[in-house]
Amino acid sequence: MSSCSRVALVTGANKGIGFAIARDLCRQFSGDVVLTARDTARGRAAVQQLQAEGLSPRFHQLDIDDLQSIRALRDFLKKEYGGLNVLVNNAGIAFKLDDLTPFDIQAEVTLKTNFFGTRNVCTELLPIMKPHGRVVNISSLQGSKALENCSEDLQEKFRCETLTEEDLVDLMKKFVEDTKNEVHEREGWPNSAYGVSKLGVTVLSRILAQHLDEKRKADMILLNACCPGLVKTDMAGAHGSRTVEEGAETPVYLALLPPDATEPHGQLVHDKVIQNW
Repeated sequence: MSSCSRVALVTGANKGIGFAIARDLCRQFSGDVVLTARDTARGRAAVQQLQAEGLSPRFHQLDIDDLQSIRALRDFLKKEYGGLNVLVNNAGIAFKLDDLTPFDIQAEVTLKTNFFGTRNVCTELLPIMKPHGRVVNISSLQGSKALENCSEDLQEKFRCETLTEEDLVDLMKKFVEDTKNEVHEREGWPNSAYGVSKLGVTVLSRILAQHLDEKRKADMILLNACCPGLVKTDMAGAHGSRTVEEGAETPVYLALLPPDATEPHGQLVHDKVIQNW
């Protein structure tokens, strides 16, 4: 057991917004901060960079596309800390607008990481969240835009308060399947794999928050999705208008909500404000 039993974890934290979130948590969170990255060398280099600034994060390898990697991290957290206090699901990918990869491949790859990978992390780590834990899923207003560009039938399904996690998984799988069969537009889907993946993350956050209310209400765990805005990162490129530090503000705010807070919960938050989507 670590001498400090509180722990915050950030996925995909070797660069960009994830790195900025890890840095802010090192400064503000009373406990250990675990920076994770798929690539061990890059992750360790990021840790060294923060150490050079006088901060002291820990490193653990994590590839959210690999269930064994997620479970190894879960076992590490249980052994070292007896659980987890803060989880920031930041790891994600996006194809560039001018990428010539066929759309069905983009859809499969993007959803594998952004939706299914994020869901797997939640499935494995939510059971070890400690009372007053905070979970932040990095989503995007691109998800809300994707919803607006869905057919009315799909919009109704995604907005349905009784949509189950299994129903949502089926919808995400259907999108990938429809792109493979080149019928996604006819079936009412938008032409944005990234947007659909983040719509999935936003809706998943609502569903998981409902699960927490049903099973662990007394633990007062808060789980939200948030949009960091269009940030100057490798992902957004020149289109970004915000610094990574500005992009980290809302995720860190949600990660550090005080222990007695009861909201936001199950919401999409942008610039610290709950969004109607």
